Parts: sequence; structure tokens; C-alpha cells
Amino acid sequence: MTNSSLTRRETLSLLGASAIGAAAWGGISLSANAQEINSGRKRALRVAHLTDLHVQPELRATEGMATCLHHVQEHADRPQLILTGGDSIMDSYDADDARTKLQWDIWHNVLQQDCSIPVRSAIGNHDIWGWNKPSSKTTGEEPNYGKLRSTEMLKLDNRYYTFDQGGWQFIVLDSTQHHPKDRSGYTAHLDEEQYDWLAQTLRDLPKAMPVLVLSHIPIISASALLWAEQKQDAFQISCALMHTDAVKLKDLFAKHPNVKLCLSGHLHSLDRVDYNGVSYLCNGAVCGSWWKGRHKDCDEGYAVLDLYDDGSFENEYVKYGWKAEV
Repeated sequence: MTNSSLTRRETLSLLGASAIGAAAWGGISLSANAQEINSGRKRALRVAHLTDLHVQPELRATEGMATCLHHVQEHADRPQLILTGGDSIMDSYDADDARTKLQWDIWHNVLQQDCSIPVRSAIGNHDIWGWNKPSSKTTGEEPNYGKLRSTEMLKLDNRYYTFDQGGWQFIVLDSTQHHPKDRSGYTAHLDEEQYDWLAQTLRDLPKAMPVLVLSHIPIISASALLWAEQKQDAFQISCALMHTDAVKLKDLFAKHPNVKLCLSGHLHSLDRVDYNGVSYLCNGAVCGSWWKGRHKDCDEGYAVLDLYDDGSFENEYVKYGWKAEV
């Protein structure tokens, strides 16, 4: 499932670039001059979206993360920004302090050695330390318990935040909240404080400034239906698979037509939902099936996005050639 327009594909084919791109990028063609293909608009920024890396010492995941970063940087027209979409490490939700430290050390070492592009990150559920207290041997009283450790490790000032680049506003959300009936579990939604901040942020933005929203868990996703449990001729989607406040967020976005694009991961799947003027893209997983190969219908990969000054975009899923050894 790729998301480039038919017009762009036809143009690339006429230019003879499609075959070149397929050979270079494993079947995905990327234009080095995308802003020149569609007249009347100019590319503002090229972004790589890497989600669900799940780095760990096992299964060659360290090598896999480095290989993916190298692939991103080897594009002739390389991205100017990397967005990591959460689940940066394999797991700290259930892990003790030592195991959590080991995984974050790998993350930092690989980024330092193998990445020269600026990185902005979202928090994933597996990045949160110790919410499963029995398994992680936490008490909840540790000074870096939970998301405090996540923000520190990802070098964030806050668990949700905003920044602008290339004329676009980026809004990074924190999808994962404690389950109301099980403090060792989680559910996907924005807490009240975060929702109020999001609503105010959108109100304060210039109306013509296009907005990209990054969350770990999808706000709206078609793949969530495939993972849903069927009960009495009805689909029951887990509150951990997709935002339970999707309708509330959809209604908020409807008040702000400059919200153009919502990126997510979490499901290790590829899908696109266009609804009421907003495109919701679930962009696969760098690790595939947790470094064990292809996950369901999705190979290991990442997305490259071209963002344009008129609020339009192009999204391509790129396979970086990883071969799992399991």
C-alpha cells in the first residue's frame, strides 16, 4: 500500500525514473525532484517516518536499526528530518531497570554513530518504564518511573509537544494512558490536559499553516479492524489498538482544516484512511515482526514523505532490504 498519486506515478513512468527507482529502492520509486513534478506547489520539507524500531541486543536488532538509518541517509535526495514514532526500544513496560538501561544504551549509541539527520520522537507504549509493576519490579516511586524515563531517554522537554519546520507545524502526541480498570495495562487516548493543550495549540496557529500530527497509536486505522475480535456479528476493537477518542479528535480537526495529516505506527501494518479532509497513515514498522521477519502483510521498512507548501503531501513506504535470521 503506497500513497503516491496516480499522476506522479504516470509522470515518473514517462520520465523513465520508475524503473531506476525500483532498482535502487526495492520496488519503491522516489523522485529527487518531486517539487518540480506537480506545478503550482513547492516542496517544503522531506521527512522520514521511522516507527516501531524495538531495538534490543537480540535478533541483530542493533544492526537492523543502523542499517535502516544508513538507508535513510543514502537517498540521493535525503530527508531533512527523521520522525521516530514510538516503541523505540523492544520493551521497558515489563522490564526491570537493568534491561531497560541496556536497550536505551543501544538506542543512543546507534543514533550517535549512525545518524546525522535531526530526530524528533514520540513516546510508544513499550518506551514507558515499569507500568507492569510485578514484571518490571518497580514500585512507582522511582524518580524516573513511567514516562519520566521515556522523555529523558528521548531528550524531550515534555511527553507531548509541538514545533515548526519548513512552514509546517508538527504536533507530537502521547497516545498511551493507564487503563482505568487496570493500572498495569494501557489504553489509547489523550488525557484531558493534553486534549486541552492540543485544542489551544490548534486555535493559536495561523489558519493557513498546514499541520502534521504524530502519534504512536493510530487515531483512525483500517488495520485495527483486522485485529478486532468478532463477537455476535460485531467487531470489537481493543482500546489498545486505536484511539478511543477518535471521534472527539476527528471533530476537533474538523474545526481546523489546516490539519492535513496524522502519522502513526504501533500496529506494524500499512494502511491509509482519508476522512473528512484528513489523511491517517499507519506507516508499518522498521522491525517488521519484532525482528523476526515480515509482519502479516507488511515488510520491514519506513516512510518517506514530501510535504508541500500548499498543505499537500506524498507518502512512500520504503523497504530497506532487511533479512531476518530466525
